[in-house]
Amino acid sequence: MERTALRRRLSWQVATVTDIRPETATARTLVLDVPDWAGHLAGQHLDVRLTAPDGYRASRSYSVSSDWRGDTIELTVEVVPDGEVSPYLVDVVKVGDQFEVRGPVGGWFVWKPEQEGPVQLIGGGSGIAPLMAMLRAHATSGSTTPVRLIYSVRRPASVIFVGDLKELAASEHVDVRLVYTREAPAGEPRVGRIDADVIGQYAFTPVDAPTSYVCGPTPFVETVADLLVEAGHDPARVRTERFGPTGG
Repeated sequence: MERTALRRRLSWQVATVTDIRPETATARTLVLDVPDWAGHLAGQHLDVRLTAPDGYRASRSYSVSSDWRGDTIELTVEVVPDGEVSPYLVDVVKVGDQFEVRGPVGGWFVWKPEQEGPVQLIGGGSGIAPLMAMLRAHATSGSTTPVRLIYSVRRPASVIFVGDLKELAASEHVDVRLVYTREAPAGEPRVGRIDADVIGQYAFTPVDAPTSYVCGPTPFVETVADLLVEAGHDPARVRTERFGPTGG
């Protein structure tokens, strides 16, 4: 049974797009039906492969943004300038289209409901995708584990999952903080990147011993991980997932 499941994860399968939800002007969520989907853990990702009529193939990895329920999975993709895959997924793909996927992949950058201790989520841009999967898994499981999300975005129009985040923030166990780096909404006094002051003000303290999950572009992830360690957090409890500018 385990070998069959492993073989399925390592094999390319055909996914069918059953629904599409716009998130921002440059990002959208694709709902996929994958036959015999064995489920995934919050934080895992899939490999996506596109094949052109002339046989040329391009593949990229995208985090699953949905929780483990049901027979469908969701990928939330943001356009990467000059990318080979993300422009097609965001601007071209329509309901009924098919492409290949493989996975789920990853076992370190995951959160499970039975996991003990507070959860600190810090995301930049589309790095919110696997963190949203964790937030949804948290809500679905009825977990009372305290969770804090710090989400760095350029401007209000860049917020992915804006409606979902407002709903999740209403939970007594989830705290959501948006950090705007270019343009902030009226009444928001601060515009700038995540720094030591933001970590000190909004993140759990080292005494709380949270498990921290940081996802976003490589420079963002490295900076935030360093800030957490400099603030006294145990490096072994800081988990990172990063993507480079050539992805997509």
